[in-house]
Amino acid sequence: MLIKDEVVEKIRAGEITVLFRRWSRPGAKAGGTQMTQGGVVGIDSVEVVDEAAITDADAVAAGYADHADLIERLNYREDPIYRIGVRWVGEDPRIALRSDDDLSEDELAEIIAKLEKMDRTSKRGAWTRSYLELIDSMPATYSGLLANYLGISQADFKPWVRKLKTLGLTESLEVGYRLSPRGETVLKALGQKREVT
Repeated sequence: MLIKDEVVEKIRAGEITVLFRRWSRPGAKAGGTQMTQGGVVGIDSVEVVDEAAITDADAVAAGYADHADLIERLNYREDPIYRIGVRWVGEDPRIALRSDDDLSEDELAEIIAKLEKMDRTSKRGAWTRSYLELIDSMPATYSGLLANYLGISQADFKPWVRKLKTLGLTESLEVGYRLSPRGETVLKALGQKREVT
């Protein structure tokens, strides 16, 4: 489920406590969380609602002026309307992770093992090191250009970068990416490992 940055800020402030979406099937799960650029949003409930059952108070809790304003914004498709109860959980844990570059040998070995597993289980073969090297050599470069350099589509490229971001190795910029301090440490360790082998 995509949540715009400005909506995330209002969830953080407690101004928005519910979202409405038209989905052919649920795009979120009650009890789960949604990682966003602004932090982690909790999903408290997900239920199908009838348009007539949505009150003005519901619409205001979702950041709209009233029922009519909300329904007008939901007229982009005919799928069922879902009411999603949301709350602010906290900051993105990856932020603290990526600045932690004081890694022990065991911690480095664990991260490298995770990268090697990602390489082994990938249909495209070993990719993690080449992505890290590319981002390191071309920081703040539009993701479409990075994808072209690798000979893949932007849509195929971005989810794989998110896998590295989950480990705290990369961070998104206004345009493109850069290695985090943690990512720089890991890439250096990968280079040393290659020299040894």
